[in-house]
Amino acid sequence: MKKTLFILASLLIMTSCNSQGKRKIVGETEYQKELNSFYKDASKSPLKKRDLKNFKGLEFFKIDSSFVVKANFTKIENAPTFEMATTTDRKPLYKEFGLVNFKINGKECQLTIYQSQDDLRDEKYKDYLFLPFTDDTSGEESYGGGRYMDIMTTDIITENTVILNFNNTYNPYCAYNDKYSCPLTPRKNHLNVEIKAGIKVFKKH
Repeated sequence: MKKTLFILASLLIMTSCNSQGKRKIVGETEYQKELNSFYKDASKSPLKKRDLKNFKGLEFFKIDSSFVVKANFTKIENAPTFEMATTTDRKPLYKEFGLVNFKINGKECQLTIYQSQDDLRDEKYKDYLFLPFTDDTSGEESYGGGRYMDIMTTDIITENTVILNFNNTYNPYCAYNDKYSCPLTPRKNHLNVEIKAGIKVFKKH
């Protein structure tokens, strides 16, 4: 899923070059516009046909700079490979890559970053990291199964620092269509705070 999100910039350029007579792509930021452009594209969108027909744009919380945080990063050495639970019987292999510690609204938080072992075998995606989380908006204002954030090893500024932008989060495809198999957010990655930033729950038609 995350692989598709990183090609959205090129899709947005293509859309802007062929936009005459078409609806304007909505979004408060370039990230939101790129995400909406991708979901609007019938050849790639995970939306069901009925939802795609009525699609005007994904819903997001208002951009909030307080949810762009500098986190302390701690690498997890010699982590064992494990099978991550999904919404189906599929069991993709992951490793715990590191821990990030940060504050949200004065509250201490910790999340675990994961590394897909399938991605490691692909030169294009070997630097991709996966950060799933739930919070106190999950199941109400945001998707109950949690939200995702993509991080790359190159995003880690130093050995112990990484910027987390919760405004740039996305839902698993399962939030839109139950035919997909999506990793379930591990219990340890629940934040006891409301993350009112990023993607909201999808209201199906």
